[in-house]
Amino acid sequence: MNGEVWVIARDGQHEVEIKRSRFVCTVARVDEVEAAAALIARVRKAGPGANHHCTALRIGDPETGEMTVRSNDDGEPAGTAGVPMLEVLARRNLTDVVAVVSRWFGGVKLGAGGLVRAYSGALAETLDAVGTLRRVRHRELLVAVPHDLAGRLEHDLRNSPYRLQDIDYGTDVTLTVAVTEADRDAFGAWLAERTGGEVEALDAGTRDLYLP
Repeated sequence: MNGEVWVIARDGQHEVEIKRSRFVCTVARVDEVEAAAALIARVRKAGPGANHHCTALRIGDPETGEMTVRSNDDGEPAGTAGVPMLEVLARRNLTDVVAVVSRWFGGVKLGAGGLVRAYSGALAETLDAVGTLRRVRHRELLVAVPHDLAGRLEHDLRNSPYRLQDIDYGTDVTLTVAVTEADRDAFGAWLAERTGGEVEALDAGTRDLYLP
């Protein structure tokens, strides 16, 4: 994935059956460990008859890039469930995600290798089903212009590579535009060209956008 950071496109659930054992995988987007713990607790409560609820999570700090990673085999042989699930998330460069695979034992033992394949496979199939999006850090820039210039600038923005996020109508019209750090200078030049250099963009901080 070329070093890009990805998130799941939506929360979801997917079930597979392997040698009469049911594996139900639940995935959700979370931005803190507490939210992941709450999701795990809800899954446990919803499936009290399951023999195991194995988990993996990866939550990244967008400012530092530091990644919090955790996994739990929940009674399966060590290294056969949570760690393989975590490896699936890592291979796909996913962040801000928690995964729970609940297993109802069907009476046939799978062996260590079979468990690794079952848990990692259930998660991989679920991720394929829910899809993924790129998480891209942007700067939000505020551009205030007189009403008589706003329509033309809005039109130009909608036909530009820059992302118009919001329009606020007050004494002036304030357009909120999201640009990547790499595009910031180019946007400044683009804006100067269209406003005769009379309008400057004010930095309103950072924002993550989720893109196909």
